[in-house]
Amino acid sequence: MTTHNNLINGSWTPGKTTSPNTNPSDLSDVIGQYAQGDASDVDAAVAAATAAFPAWSVSGIQARHDALDKIGHEILARKEELGDLLAREEGKTRPEAIGEVARAGQIFKFFAGECLRLAGESLPSVRPGIGVEITREPIGVVGLITPWNFPIAIPAWKIAPALAFGNCVVIKPADLVPGSAWALADIIHRSGIPAGVFNLVMGRGRIIGDALVQHPDVAAISFTGSVGVGRGIAEACVKSGKKVQLEMGGKNPQVVLDDADLAQAVELSAQSCFYSTGQRCTASSRLIVTDKIYPAFVQALQERMARIKVGDARAAGTDIGPVVSQAQLEQDLSYVEIAKAEGAVLAAGGSRIACHTGSGNEGFFMQPALLVDSTPQMRINREEVFGPVASVIRVQNYEEALAVANDTAFGLSAGIATTSLKYASHFKRHAQAGMVMVNLPTAGVDYHVPFGGRKGSSYGPREQGRYAQEFYTTVKTAYTLA
Repeated sequence: MTTHNNLINGSWTPGKTTSPNTNPSDLSDVIGQYAQGDASDVDAAVAAATAAFPAWSVSGIQARHDALDKIGHEILARKEELGDLLAREEGKTRPEAIGEVARAGQIFKFFAGECLRLAGESLPSVRPGIGVEITREPIGVVGLITPWNFPIAIPAWKIAPALAFGNCVVIKPADLVPGSAWALADIIHRSGIPAGVFNLVMGRGRIIGDALVQHPDVAAISFTGSVGVGRGIAEACVKSGKKVQLEMGGKNPQVVLDDADLAQAVELSAQSCFYSTGQRCTASSRLIVTDKIYPAFVQALQERMARIKVGDARAAGTDIGPVVSQAQLEQDLSYVEIAKAEGAVLAAGGSRIACHTGSGNEGFFMQPALLVDSTPQMRINREEVFGPVASVIRVQNYEEALAVANDTAFGLSAGIATTSLKYASHFKRHAQAGMVMVNLPTAGVDYHVPFGGRKGSSYGPREQGRYAQEFYTTVKTAYTLA
């Protein structure tokens, strides 16, 4: 079986041990063995990045553009192959996985263009005879810690701007899904970027992640993952003076008003709640439905859920693949039981499917769950589940719906289904979320615009688009006597 090593200072370097990468659609299918590094590997990677930074940080913008464009071109040319790998290791359906790979390629091409669009300002001073220049410079060695649910897109949207703006990178991908990150690292390694500029260290978060966060030569940390881990990273970074960017949890509301187009509301809710197995930080898990449309909405959503095909992520016709791991499956099922114990009614699904691959192979399959008659204070409506589990809250009117939507510790994404321009406009302004969707699923964003949330969902500058420069650069003000 192939062993995939870490990439440190331009060389593929064995880890201290290896770990199998297992297909959640077929537990007998081991994709490969992947290196498990330790703190010494982080030290070596950071040392390589530190040594490479002086030259890379002032390298020509054309060379940077060409390297990133080459990376993006190869990703797009191999999107079906890489999409198949992604579906195999993470459980996202093959069409979704191919789409994610394409997005990664587009991200690199976008930031290839940003290399050529670096801008500053030239201003007169309030003092005669003095000129002022405001420029942006790279911040140094950046540690990137990425999650398992988007195993190539999220690494791409952190790596690409970091490199475009002249930083050097050490990335630790999620331990559950190292294959896509390794494939991306291989493409970057062959792009012509100098040794040490980009480094990959795989391994456990409590070992590799902690070593990155604590390392004195790492200038900044960008993390996507759980709230608990993110808060610990923030505390450590503040103590050591590191720049920090966090994308964490969500408990995203989808409001459905009485005047909504019922078929449209049901479809966008099904897409938001259950597709990608509900394993998206932007997924809707709270359906807030006004009184008059509530019965028809619940019935129509039940009928829509009955048509969802759960199965092998790479099989034709599969709508939803497996949950990513045994631990995640157990968490999803436990929240269904907690909700029932607190008084919610299980209206559809909510149980494990022992075998649904079509071949008899065992996987982590779960019927999407719909809980109705829930209340805002139930745990199912307060805590992030991160699976194909949705709850419905009945409210009287728009004003109550908005209040319930905002009654959460999170604020990543929020949606509304309505035919009223008045309510849509008001919701866009007053929803306490970083991203608002009108008559669209809450999950699904573009790569050229900012991504991020409010409250407990995000901390620090936005990711993606031109706003990425706020994190990956520092501002310098220079005065010159004429």
